[in-house]
Amino acid sequence: MGSSYGDLFRISTFGESHGGGVGVIVEGCPPRLDLDVEAIQADLDRRRPGQSHITTPRKEADQVEVLSGLLDGQTTLGTPIAMLVRNKDQRPGDYKDMAMAFRPSHADATYQVKYGVQARSGGGRASARETIGRVAAGAIAKQLLAKAADTEVLAWVKRIHTIEATVDPQAVTLEAIESSIVRCPDASTAAQMIERIETIGRDGDSCGGVIECVVRNPAPGLGMPVFDKLEADLAKAVMSLPATKGFEIGSGFSGTLLKGSEHNDAFVPRDDGRLQTATNNSGGIQGGISNGEPIVIRVAFKPTATIRKEQQTVDSDGKATTLAGKGRHDPCVLPRAVPMVEAMVALVLADHLLRQQGQCSLW
Repeated sequence: MGSSYGDLFRISTFGESHGGGVGVIVEGCPPRLDLDVEAIQADLDRRRPGQSHITTPRKEADQVEVLSGLLDGQTTLGTPIAMLVRNKDQRPGDYKDMAMAFRPSHADATYQVKYGVQARSGGGRASARETIGRVAAGAIAKQLLAKAADTEVLAWVKRIHTIEATVDPQAVTLEAIESSIVRCPDASTAAQMIERIETIGRDGDSCGGVIECVVRNPAPGLGMPVFDKLEADLAKAVMSLPATKGFEIGSGFSGTLLKGSEHNDAFVPRDDGRLQTATNNSGGIQGGISNGEPIVIRVAFKPTATIRKEQQTVDSDGKATTLAGKGRHDPCVLPRAVPMVEAMVALVLADHLLRQQGQCSLW
C-alpha cells in the first residue's frame, strides 16, 4: 500500500536506503517500443549521489539492471518491466542514534507512530534513495511520450534559498541545464547558487528552493474531469517526492494578484485547427485538461532535514534530548531532484496519454 502509482501506466517501487537494493516494476508500457537503456542510466546518473562537491559524498554507481520485460535488451514486450539498482556503499552504523532519538523534520517519528517499527538505517522507504525506481520508470515514460507525441519534459533549478534565476521555458535546453552542477541554466546565477550552498553547508546547515519544469508539445486532451484533473494528478505526483512542500502551475500564486481581464488566456486562430492561446497563464491546462500549450509547473523543496547542528528532539520514550545529524547528506537536495521532478511529470503524462487513447481514440 502506498508504493504504487498510475492507472494504465503503473509503477511500483521497492527497497530501502541501506538494504540490498532499490528498484521498480513498470506495468502497462505498450509493446514494441524500442527503449534506449543508456538513456535510463543517464537519468539515474543525474540523480545519483556523489556527483559533485555540493551533493552527498555517498558513493553509488547506481547501475541499473533490467530484469524483465524486454526482448534482446531493447524492445518492450508489453509485460512488466523490472529494474533493480543494488546498494553498494551502505553504512547503517551512521544511523544508530536513531534508535534512541527522532531526527527533527524526518519521517522517523511518524513512521514509528504509524507502524510501531521503522527502518532506522537512512530512513528506509522515506529516504530519497527510493526515487531511483521513479527516475528509472520516468525515463521509460519520457521515451514513450517522445515517440507517441514528440513531447519533451525538462526541469531545472529556479531558486536556491534567496537566489532566483530567470529562465525562459520555451528556450531552455538540456545542455544548458546540465552545464552546471547546480542544474541552473543561467551561468551567472548558478555560480551564486553554488557559493550559497557551499557557505550554508560549511556552517553545518542546509537550504531549499524551487524547481521549475516545462512540458513542451504535450498532447492536447490529457486529463479527466473533476477528480482526475491533469494538474491535480501532477500535484500529487510531484508532492509525493521527498522534501516537497509546494506546487504551482502557470501563473501560480502570482496569478491571484491579477484581474480576470489580465489573467485570461485569449484563444487565437491556427491554420491546423488546434487550440492556441496568446498567453499561457493557465500553464497549459484548462478545466483539468491539457490544451496543447506548454505545461509549466514549479515545485518547492524544503531545506534538507539532516544538518550537523545540534537540535532539540525527544527519544522513543518521549524524553527530551538533543541530536546532531550524522551520515552523508546533501546540504541542498535540489540539484539531484531535477530528474526526479521530470520523472514524476512524465509518468503522469504517460498514464493520461494511454487513458486518453483508451477512451477517445476509437473514432
